[in-house]
Amino acid sequence: MADPRLVFTGNVIVDLVLAVDALPEPGGDIVASSSTLTAGGGFNTMVAARRDGLDVVFGGQYGTGPFGDIVRSALASSGFEIVQPGLSDVDSGYCVAMVDASTERTFVTSVGAEGRLTRADLDRIPVGPDDLVYVSGYSLAHPVNAKALPGWLTALPRTARVLFDPSPLVGDLDPGLVSAVLAHTDVLSLNAREARILTGLDEPATAAAELAQRVRGRAAIVRTGSTGCWVATVGTPATHLPGHPVTAVDTNGAGDAHGGVLAAALSRGSDLLTAARRANVAAALAVTRRGPATAPTAAMIDEALSSG
Repeated sequence: MADPRLVFTGNVIVDLVLAVDALPEPGGDIVASSSTLTAGGGFNTMVAARRDGLDVVFGGQYGTGPFGDIVRSALASSGFEIVQPGLSDVDSGYCVAMVDASTERTFVTSVGAEGRLTRADLDRIPVGPDDLVYVSGYSLAHPVNAKALPGWLTALPRTARVLFDPSPLVGDLDPGLVSAVLAHTDVLSLNAREARILTGLDEPATAAAELAQRVRGRAAIVRTGSTGCWVATVGTPATHLPGHPVTAVDTNGAGDAHGGVLAAALSRGSDLLTAARRANVAAALAVTRRGPATAPTAAMIDEALSSG
């Protein structure tokens, strides 16, 4: 029997990360204290899973051009299995991420080849019965991807599990599309703002319990930043798992680290609470370093867990 893998269908784009004291007022201008240009988006989630010991299959699309070169270089050195050959007539997209003095992030994204993932592309992805398929709401924001993904999910092996992270764009997605993906989701993972948008409920515990009823696997995780997350399964009360105390310097990529390590732990057979606890620690360690792809190694997570 083949080892389980993370099959990632999300987007890899280029992140232009700017460190600023505060966002400029409308019409204003500020000078960033530092900047980085690196592969990001879903790349961060896959890196997190890989560093925690899970093999990764990247099934997303990417382009050709200045940004595509950065994406291709990162993928080539990643150790992931790359499925798509890439598109030659369009560049990859990019995101301008501004990180202010409070460590909050603000994004502006330009879409490229990652928004052209067709059903034929998805059908190239070899999904095994023990694999975990990761679906991102960022993909569903693109009409081509959104048309292809729900039908493809119905054709997956019966025992393959689906983890869905609806992303900060969830409020802009077609509700019918979100419902279609939830119907094929085994674990839903999202932050408190996204949960509030989907349910209208302010209390994360209540929102988690309500969302668990909407997914096939009857399980939902609502992340609450430095305070940890709420884990809900149908038939049991929502459980709060506290965050791991750290001093944050950059929260960019925290959710990605959480998602990748959550997937890795679930693939190893951990129960949902154990997996979410490990993911909390990974996200906490990720925010202690600057940059988007700062997920810790498995050894670093193990050490933090053993130290309490």
